[in-house]
Amino acid sequence: MAYSISTALAIYFVLWWVTLFLTLPFGVRSQHEDGEGAPGTDPGAPIKSQIGRKLIWTTLISAVIFGIGMLAHRAGYLNIERMSKLMGFPF
Repeated sequence: MAYSISTALAIYFVLWWVTLFLTLPFGVRSQHEDGEGAPGTDPGAPIKSQIGRKLIWTTLISAVIFGIGMLAHRAGYLNIERMSKLMGFPF
């Protein structure tokens, strides 16, 4: 069974969001770590979040993971029969 375009986009969308949440903490320095906090702000607030760079990295990483998943699916490693057998469910 081949993926439809909408299924592939939905899988990529979910994978992209999971990857975004994984990449968000990298490279963030808090006001407390740098010692330069504005009065009345939370010491854990980030100084520079660099969100643009993280969005680009998220897109690249999720595209690579999605590509590997699609190749594994086409090679027959990610089909429903194989996954149900690995999890111990009868198909």
